[in-house]
Amino acid sequence: MQFGVVMGTVVATKKLPSMTGFTLRLVQREDHDGRALGGLEVAVDTVRSALGQRVVLVGSREAAIGCTPSFVPVDLAIVGIVDDAYREVGL
Repeated sequence: MQFGVVMGTVVATKKLPSMTGFTLRLVQREDHDGRALGGLEVAVDTVRSALGQRVVLVGSREAAIGCTPSFVPVDLAIVGIVDDAYREVGL
């Protein structure tokens, strides 16, 4: 599980039938301190995120399981929206 920020939307005029209804988002992965990791990536949005929101990302098999029907051909999915993130004192 990783954090990321929604940077944009990807428009696909043709998709597999199993991908109908899913929005594709451009996301920038971040480390836990908010620093960018790598370049922009495409993720399936399962939670209706918005531009600029910090989100929770899962990859690989977990991304496919998070979609209905499960095991659609994706390798990155947005599965949560971050309201707040902080470290406990002493950790």
